[in-house]
Parts: sequence; C-alpha cells; structure tokens
Amino acid sequence: MTKLPAGRVFDIFAEICQVPRPSKHEEQISRWLQEWAKAHSIECVADEAMNVIMRVPATPGYEDHEGVILQAHMDMVCEKNSDVEHDFMKDPIETYVDGEWLKAKGTTLGGDDGIGISMALAAITDPELKHPAIECLFTVDEETGLTGAMKLKDGMLKHKRLINLDSEDDGQIFIGCAGGIDTLAKMHYEPVNRTSYINPSYIAIRLSVSGLLGGHSGDDINKGRANANQLLVWFLARIWPQTEVQLASVNGGNLRNAIAREAEAVIAVPMDYKEQIRIEWNHYVAQMEGVFGEVEKEMQLELETTDMPETFVPADKAYRLVMALCECPHGMIAMSHEMPGLVETSTNLASIKMKKTINPDLNVIEINTSQRSSKEPAKHHLKWAVEQALSLACDEVTHGDGYPGWAPNPSSQLLGVVKKAYEDLFKAEPKVLAIHAGLECGLFLEKYPYLDMVSIGPQMYGVHSPSERLSIPSTERCYKWLCRTLETL
Repeated sequence: MTKLPAGRVFDIFAEICQVPRPSKHEEQISRWLQEWAKAHSIECVADEAMNVIMRVPATPGYEDHEGVILQAHMDMVCEKNSDVEHDFMKDPIETYVDGEWLKAKGTTLGGDDGIGISMALAAITDPELKHPAIECLFTVDEETGLTGAMKLKDGMLKHKRLINLDSEDDGQIFIGCAGGIDTLAKMHYEPVNRTSYINPSYIAIRLSVSGLLGGHSGDDINKGRANANQLLVWFLARIWPQTEVQLASVNGGNLRNAIAREAEAVIAVPMDYKEQIRIEWNHYVAQMEGVFGEVEKEMQLELETTDMPETFVPADKAYRLVMALCECPHGMIAMSHEMPGLVETSTNLASIKMKKTINPDLNVIEINTSQRSSKEPAKHHLKWAVEQALSLACDEVTHGDGYPGWAPNPSSQLLGVVKKAYEDLFKAEPKVLAIHAGLECGLFLEKYPYLDMVSIGPQMYGVHSPSERLSIPSTERCYKWLCRTLETL
C-alpha cells in the first residue's frame, strides 16, 4: 500500500490487510493482535471466543483519571465482484489510493472495522499522547452474529466509559443504534430430471442482474438502491402467468447485512415464447431503468440463451417460491418520530441460495433476511411478516437470537467530552445521531449496564460491497479527534 499520512494508523492498517479475517474465521487476526501486543510489551488477554483485550496504564499525570475502553471488531465482510479471483481465507486485501480515497481491487476493503483497530493500536503506542488508563477490546464476528460481544464475560472490562470506533460518518457522534434479528427460510424439494420433465421444444434462458451498488443493509437501506434479488423475482412473477415456465436455478446476494448486488436464474420456456420473453425483458429493463436509473448508474440486466440444465425445481414449488419472494418485504419500513431522518425499521432480502443436502435425492433453497428496528416490538412484528410471506413456499422458517438496540442518552458525560474535543479541534459542532445499523454497544450494556458510550469513525462509503472506500483526510481528522478526546477525558 502506498505510504499514507495519519501517523501510524495507515501503517498498522496495511499490516491488518495482510491478515485474513472473514467473519467466523478470526483465528489469524486474533493471533496477530496477541503477537502485536507482545511485541509492544502490552498486557493482553484473549477469551474463549477469541476476543482480545489489551490494557495500557495511564501516562504520568493521568493516573487519577477514570479509564476508557476503545472498542472495534476484528472481522470484515467478504464481498467481491464476480469476475475477481480472491480467496478471503488466505489472500491479502490489495489496496490502492485513488485521490483522497483508499480502496481495494475488486473486493471489500475491510475499513469496517480494520481502521477502528488501527486507530486504537496507534493511540496506545503513541509516545507523545497523554491519556488515562486504556483498555482496547477487539471482538470477533460482529458482522454475522455479534458472537464476540455476546460471549464477552462479566468482569472482563474494568472501565466505565467506552468509545466504539465502528461508525462511518465524518464529524458525527452516534449515541444509539437499532436492534436486529435474522431469519432463515428453507424450501426442500426433490429435483426432477430434464429428460422426463422438460419438453424437447423448450429452450433454456439465463437471466442476470449485476452492477448494482449494494451496500450496508442498515446505513444504505434508505438510499433508494435496487436489490438484485427483487429485480430478478419481479420479472419471473411477471412472465409466469403468460406461459409454462420451468425453474432450474436461482441464486442471488451473499451476506445478510449486505444489499444484494448480483442475482441470476436459469429457466426453460417453450421455443415459441422465445421472442415474446425477449420483448417482455426489454420492456422490463426500460421500466427498471426508469425506477432506479438515477441511483444505479452501472445496473446491468441481461438475458441470454444457455445450455439446458440437467435438473429442475418441481413446477408447483417453483411457482410458490417466486410468489413468496415477491411477497417478502424489503427496504425501509418506517422512519423514527423521535429522531428526524433516522430509519426506525427496515428489512433486507439478503440472499437466495440453492444447495445440496446430505440426502442425494433432496435439494434445498435457502433464503436469508435481516430485520432491524430501534423499537423492539416493530422488529418482531416485521420478523413475523417475513415469516408469513416465506411460509408460502418454505417448509422451515427459523429466526436467530437477535440483538438489542442501544437507547440514546443525550445527557452522557462522555458525549460532552467528545463533542468539546471536536469543537476545540475543528471549530465546528459535530452532529449527534443514532444509527440504523447495528452496533455491539447494546450487547455491552446488557452485561455492563453502567457503561457510558459513544461511537465515532472516519468517512466510508460503499461498506459491505467492493465499492467500499475510506477517506484518507477524514481518517486523519478522526484520529486527531480520538487523541484530543483521550487527552481531555
């Protein structure tokens, strides 16, 4: 990576980019952090979940000041463009500088939340920085299950103030976040062989959606972006009544907290419907460009003939699946009345995946969704609405344990210190907000209800997608802000 400013922050981030750290596979980054602490003579412990806690004493003159916790998560969302060869389990992230932005070549950058770790490590090893006692808490699996925060044991943290470094907006302080719950639906079916099922006069057609912005299913859900899964099933539902459509495959999206960027399906239709389906497709493409064209500048919807697949989904199950996916809600559901501009409730139709089972005669289609809300009842009502829609086709619908929201505390003492530090540095007032994305802070409060918390971070865009980019000047400002806060706590 090109040499960048901001002290050691980007040097440390460059090292982190060499270490694989997909969610649920944090063994290497957890070990790297422990070795880093040892090399810098910093007290360090790791718990059974692989969370890492580093502790540094107060600098002279700050021994009587109350300590603080700096918190970030180790894992990253692993998304790549379909034409990129990259193994997130072993390949380093290839970064490059584009003007004032740091980006990755065809993959997610991992600034979420590698840059938070980098700022914390830079702060505790800065020989010029004056600060109270600091604990650094680095958690695992924030992106797919909040496992690290859930498994953090009582008594591990010593201090009563916590600065979360997992936000993505310059000059903003977050004091609350949404809670969330995931839903997994499964439709089991016995695949049918084409030789006994498909009329010889049929042709196979591949439909694909690509080039969408995608993004974070919390931060970006209200930005009018298209969902590739929806674009695909909307068209399938449109043509289904017009002729005998047979579904061979359907796949779209990847992670439950990323808006689907790509999706594709392979279908078979009668040969004499070939021209009509192309006309229908062209009309549909024009309509979707009219709906999303101002936002989705790179959207590509393609139709092409392909080889006839060997197996298909039984027609009755395929029809119910398409209808269920059309009924499944996606997007922003409600805005907050308490905090203008804040999304209160949303859901993300995240992924549709065809999979084999251990039974060779049985396949399964899995559908993942993610519901968020700053209101617990709304979160659960939406969960049930998703369940009812997907139950039209799926024989199994389950929900995760979920995680709580973090209720804002505008009277926070820590908030006052962080605000003043920003005002002193930049002669401007930071915005104080809540965020629709999930943060680990709600879970920390369950175990440490006395914690006084805020969340800050540098400007990032396109998080959870290969278009992720991190502002270099904003990172410099955020690190200065963090240091000034530590000096004035």
